[in-house]
Amino acid sequence: MATRPRPTTASTAGTASPLSAALDSVGDRWTLLIVATLLDGSRRFGELQRELDGIAPNVLSSRLRQLEEEGLVVAEPYCERPPRFVYELTEPGRALAGPLRMLAHWGARHRGGSEQPVHAACGTPLDAALYCPTCREPVAEEDASELHYA
Repeated sequence: MATRPRPTTASTAGTASPLSAALDSVGDRWTLLIVATLLDGSRRFGELQRELDGIAPNVLSSRLRQLEEEGLVVAEPYCERPPRFVYELTEPGRALAGPLRMLAHWGARHRGGSEQPVHAACGTPLDAALYCPTCREPVAEEDASELHYA
């Protein structure tokens, strides 16, 4: 089966940036939705296909292979004939939970949706913010332009 070549981004062209590296790994709609689904636990191929309404089987297979190559998903065989697998996130895959929550939060605010996360104690919609664990302080929005990626 022929696969389309992946587009060349800044990171594949030799000038790596953190954002382009992330986009090379998970930079399309289906990949992020697969990761989000697997955050709830391991799934078989058919379960993923049912939960990801509209994904074609070949696209799902391709994205799962890509996630395996990136080390974000592991496929454990549960049947030899025909070969069948259970897919689950690795530790680096589970680490995408925070960025996915922030992206979903942005999407809810951008679209004016009612699915924004709320504080269980008072019902106020939550804001996602960067936080420095050393200083134990949130990073102000105006300081975000000064962030440096080590």
